[in-house]
Amino acid sequence: MIDKKDMTEEEIKLNFITPAITKKWPMSCIRMEYYFTKGRIMIDGRKAKRGKANKADYILYYNDISSNFPIAVVEAKDNNHSPLGGLGQAIGYAETMKIPFAFASNGDSFTMHDLLTGTELEDIALDDFPSPEELKKQYRQESGFSDKEESMLSVPYYYREGDHEPRYYQWIAINKVLSGIARGDKRMLIVLATGTGKTLVAFQIIWRLLKAKAVRRVLFLADRDVLVSQPMRDDFSPFGGKMFRIEKREMDTAHEVYLSLYHQLKNGAENFYTAYDRDFFDLVIVDECHRGSANDDSSWHEILEYFDSAIQVGMTATPIETKETSNIEYFGEPVYTYSLKQGINDGFLAPYKVIRVNLDIDINGYRPYPGQVDINGEPLDDRIYEQKDFDRVLVVRERTELVAKRVSDFLKETDRTAKTIVFCEDIPHAERMRKALVNENSDLVVSEPHYIVQITSGSEEKGFLDDFTDPHEDYPVVAVTSRLMSTGVNTQTCQLVVLDRTIGSMTEFKQIIGRGTRVREDCGKMYFTIMDFRKNYVKFADPAFDGEPVRIKDVGEDEPFNPDDEMPDDEETGTENPVDDGDDDWTDDGGEATPDNTAGEKGGKRKSKKRFVIKGIEVNIVNEKVEYLDANGNLITASIIDCSRSQMRRLYPYYEEFQKVWLAQKKKQDLLQKLVADGVFVDFVKETLPAANVDDYDVLSYIGYNKQPLTKDERIDKILVSGYLDKFSKENQDIIRLLLEAYREHDIDELASMRILNMPEFVQKGNPPAIVKGFGGKKKYTEMISEVEYIIYSENMIAS
Repeated sequence: MIDKKDMTEEEIKLNFITPAITKKWPMSCIRMEYYFTKGRIMIDGRKAKRGKANKADYILYYNDISSNFPIAVVEAKDNNHSPLGGLGQAIGYAETMKIPFAFASNGDSFTMHDLLTGTELEDIALDDFPSPEELKKQYRQESGFSDKEESMLSVPYYYREGDHEPRYYQWIAINKVLSGIARGDKRMLIVLATGTGKTLVAFQIIWRLLKAKAVRRVLFLADRDVLVSQPMRDDFSPFGGKMFRIEKREMDTAHEVYLSLYHQLKNGAENFYTAYDRDFFDLVIVDECHRGSANDDSSWHEILEYFDSAIQVGMTATPIETKETSNIEYFGEPVYTYSLKQGINDGFLAPYKVIRVNLDIDINGYRPYPGQVDINGEPLDDRIYEQKDFDRVLVVRERTELVAKRVSDFLKETDRTAKTIVFCEDIPHAERMRKALVNENSDLVVSEPHYIVQITSGSEEKGFLDDFTDPHEDYPVVAVTSRLMSTGVNTQTCQLVVLDRTIGSMTEFKQIIGRGTRVREDCGKMYFTIMDFRKNYVKFADPAFDGEPVRIKDVGEDEPFNPDDEMPDDEETGTENPVDDGDDDWTDDGGEATPDNTAGEKGGKRKSKKRFVIKGIEVNIVNEKVEYLDANGNLITASIIDCSRSQMRRLYPYYEEFQKVWLAQKKKQDLLQKLVADGVFVDFVKETLPAANVDDYDVLSYIGYNKQPLTKDERIDKILVSGYLDKFSKENQDIIRLLLEAYREHDIDELASMRILNMPEFVQKGNPPAIVKGFGGKKKYTEMISEVEYIIYSENMIAS
């Protein structure tokens, strides 16, 4: 047997760590090589690359893997590390996955960190690795884990061949809810970023509770048809005949899982929900619970109050926390939060870049000249109209046309088939925007009339919503909307989100950004772009954009909240439309747009203001700024090159240090991937350089140290004129020239790859073993590769 110090990490695991664990633990409770993240996607120019995924060497489960309740994580290192060498990594993984115990080993012994008590143990002999019974006993004692919780969390997850198993954050959320129910909690809130699978979480919660016989009947409550119809077709489909949708006022008592829209249970003064006994449902899950149900004076709130004996679980990506409405007040503090930033860092959600477009009329405002009238002959009020007024109070046709042109130009520059959502101020604005976009893309519209559609409440093209969201449907490509698509619409392949609307609510802003966060690698969707014409980008810097929800509403027992004390902004209320499917698009009431649901909840619409329409005004783009997410998930406000230079010099303060690391790196692409992950935008900078076919080494040298870049041609010429080839036979010189051509066409890693010798141009010179033998064997061949690489990157042309 080889010396332990010479063993790789895999050999240490095979010979020492795995036997120590499997001696005590059944294989049904062990998972090896578990990749619990996918690797963050990094945008570099127009390309997207995945970083390294996080992998746990061993996950140990309380029962078996099917219950998805992990109790320990074990990290292995080779024997050149101490037994503590992998413990920090194991603790990090355990914190992320909410696992109570972290272990590490180098093959000599184990170390253990208890995350429940903060204590550590060292020098645990391999034969003394704790058994399942020992770890379970310790967990129960330290956490207060009850027999009822153990029974609840022992129920297997639903799984069928071909399904994706729950991701780590999904089973954390599911287990948190089940544990809470076992402890007697009646109200719970789960916060999961848009695109992270809330419906799958809801399904697994219901499935396991029904299997555990902890509940008999469940109500899944939503406010939009798509939030019910999609789950019934997809995630909820295993319920089959046990599932029933409440609609058309039909009552049913023979099923286990019921789905309904708020307004199908409560419409105006008609309380259809009272057809069911108050204790008919044991569990109510409220999807998108930020939309109205937690608002004290909302009529929808009555439904939850009526079924108050049931366990109620609220699910949302954006809990509403205002002075008037609080999800936390109703459902309690979130039992688990998985944020957009976490999702992007893990690689489950798509990152974004932001294009800030500033128009002169938005910056300077517009003041009418004396006596100016609009197209209808109405005199304009003499004041300065600001950005917030455009398309609400003052319609400037040229502004709409310029926005449509910039959006169309972007698609022409990138991909005209990229699914795009354009958010407008209201329905009339969406109508004008659609027309302007059609005129800008008439060459495509003439062959495909539904290339651009308007998807708003009441529009004839609203029926195209399913086609737009279907990843396998090519058309429509561009959807123009107001509010109908701002929440609850699963737009998996959306690659461009256009904001030509001032968004006052952080909740709505986060929901709109969520339209682009889903990843579909099979469809080429790795990231998305936000094009903002209304300065909404300032919200990205707000801590509320991607932090833990903070309760704002504070109501004491002695001072009950009076909803009449203050009228909240419309976008913050979360009020609902009791007539249609939840779309709260604004309607044109002969003047300024007003929310069409105001009458239902507040007893009448606000006083309308006049809306003026003018044309013949010159509107121009003043400037644009492109912002990318840095390594910490923040938008870069400095220039991309300045940010990349700062990161390069942080990693390698001196050029000589970087050059040494580059030459020592066997696989340059690994180093490049690490640099991109650290916020060095290699491809973006490469696109700005005037010279073509520049080596990545030169791009990095230019970024970090202002070195004048050389082309690959110039670097190859250094080899050819250096005299280096003279020491080789003609046959070997031909091989080296072929290697240099591969470097010219691809990258430096091609030189060191033995597989390149299987290419046809090399095979003509001989098979790979013969070529290597011609240089004096593998060692001599490898030395030649290193010498060529050194000369390519050396400052002086020195022949070896």
